[in-house]
Amino acid sequence: MKITTLRVYLVALPTRREHNWASKMTTPIGHHVVVELQTDEGVVGWGEAPAGATWGGSQMRYYGETPETVRHVVLDYLAPAIEGCDPLEIGVVLGRMDQVIKGHPYAKAAVDMACYDAAGKALGVSVAALLGGRLRDGIEVAHSLGIMSLERCYAEAEQAVAEGARTIKCKTGLDPERDVTIVRELRRLLGDDIKIRVDGNEAYASVHEAIEVTLRQEEYDLLLCEQPVAGALGLSRVAARISSPVMADESAWTVEDIIELNELDAAACFSCYVTKPGGLYRARQQAELAQRFGMYCDIGGSIETGIGNAANLQLGTSLAIATLPSVCPVSLPEGSGGPEVAGVYYLDDLITTPFEFRDGAVMAPDGPGLGIEVDRQKIERYSL
Repeated sequence: MKITTLRVYLVALPTRREHNWASKMTTPIGHHVVVELQTDEGVVGWGEAPAGATWGGSQMRYYGETPETVRHVVLDYLAPAIEGCDPLEIGVVLGRMDQVIKGHPYAKAAVDMACYDAAGKALGVSVAALLGGRLRDGIEVAHSLGIMSLERCYAEAEQAVAEGARTIKCKTGLDPERDVTIVRELRRLLGDDIKIRVDGNEAYASVHEAIEVTLRQEEYDLLLCEQPVAGALGLSRVAARISSPVMADESAWTVEDIIELNELDAAACFSCYVTKPGGLYRARQQAELAQRFGMYCDIGGSIETGIGNAANLQLGTSLAIATLPSVCPVSLPEGSGGPEVAGVYYLDDLITTPFEFRDGAVMAPDGPGLGIEVDRQKIERYSL
């Protein structure tokens, strides 16, 4: 089987509400890249890149990408480099892509994802099987509130919990008093059985401020404290002074980052993405190394459509250390039913079949490849 063509679509899904965090207060979610990989045997693979200009590594280590840069890199660099490759030989594909352009992990991840989808379809097995096998059926949902008014946060959290969510993720980092208040009030409203995690997206002004705020939040029981400051060294200083586990996100893009986090004792866990390391192949490498260091992870992302979300779920169900509740959306095409709020960020999707939400978890789709069918009419409807 040989890769013949890569097509790129820029899409924008309608959102249920704005979803902001400290490093992204203006760009809407849902403006993503979809890659369609075609082969000489008629097998088609799909990939997605939820690239964002303000999303990168700590201290400018990794630069932001946009849907437009991803389109340019895929069409002008990656497609010519991998034409004629077998999508089953993913290591060869990644090597070719790395030879023609450095970096650009989101562009490479979209192609990697499409290769895995095509390979799974050709072999009649799921992507999870290609990654070593499925260890669980789904991933527990952490419903993310985003930065918005406290009143909206409280109402949305209560509805999400009523619909079955068991973990709430609070975006924080811009106002220390707000950050303490939201955790205190959510604990009061939701009770002791609901898990609460916080994510500062590197936004605290100093290590001292991050420690002070987190210590106050810990009075109300935190599941974890995610990336309160930039850089592994800063995380290590926070981790030494608080009780809650520290999670690395912006500081955990590559295998080398995992080594640095371990050497500095900077994080108990990290957010494992398909996209940050440049695809499923390298995300698996990251997780295998982290497991050796005694770390664990969630499955992170940037509120993908059902295409990228399917890849996240295939990854998460195949990793032994992916034990944390994760912001994996409940992908629902318009009119398909399901929860109204819990894990729901869009009013429609690009897939034909909704993902199942059961016992607080979103189930990985069954079937070969990513386990999804893409609705081409929706691709056309939401193309930019």
